Amino acid sequence: MKPSLISVLLVVCISVFSCQTKNDKVIQLKPKEFNQFLKSNPQLIDVRTPKEFNLEHIVNAQNKNYFAEDFSTLIEELDKEQPVFIYCRSGKRSGKSITKFLNAGFTNIYELEGGILNWKDKGFKTNKK
Repeated sequence: MKPSLISVLLVVCISVFSCQTKNDKVIQLKPKEFNQFLKSNPQLIDVRTPKEFNLEHIVNAQNKNYFAEDFSTLIEELDKEQPVFIYCRSGKRSGKSITKFLNAGFTNIYELEGGILNWKDKGFKTNKK
């Protein structure tokens, strides 16, 4: 029997000890751990503005603008049964968006610590236009 993605994620987080938990449904990951999870092609959501997203973003990310009036509707389009990985520029918007993801019914939320700035600072690549 193949382990589920959620089981693998939890085991890795527990073994790494570098994960920080905001609550039992949200795990904050350092760039290295966040990158490991991206290999399974999860729901990756960039909550920055379309202008920021179009300049550069993490490969395979979808843009759902936190400042959009219909942000809550936009995230309703996502699969709540699957883990969601979110990031922004520095971690402020993604941190604020967590409440909206929780209110929408998401139960497995992973946030990139320090946003795309920390991601790039640690040497990870982005899609640049």
